[in-house]
Amino acid sequence: MFKVDIFVMKQRAFAQAQFARARSMLVASDPDRYIRVASAEDMILAKLEWYRLGAEASERQWRDVMGIVKVQGDRLDWDYLQHQARALGVADLLAKLKT
Repeated sequence: MFKVDIFVMKQRAFAQAQFARARSMLVASDPDRYIRVASAEDMILAKLEWYRLGAEASERQWRDVMGIVKVQGDRLDWDYLQHQARALGVADLLAKLKT
């Protein structure tokens, strides 16, 4: 068993980028069933935005972000993260991850 978050795509540039960067993942066979999975970068950005909207009080969101950074390491696209973080107003939070 695993937990899945489902989101309706919003009409904003970040949501469009998230959708474009998501990849299809096979979750069941016979017949094949796929779901779209957000990139690690987009999960980080979404969680940083939720963290900010929640008055930076959710330790869970921050731990999740730290966990993604730890697991993904050098595979993360930091240029994309920095660009989108500025647009979302969370560049300061992203900077804390790199320290």
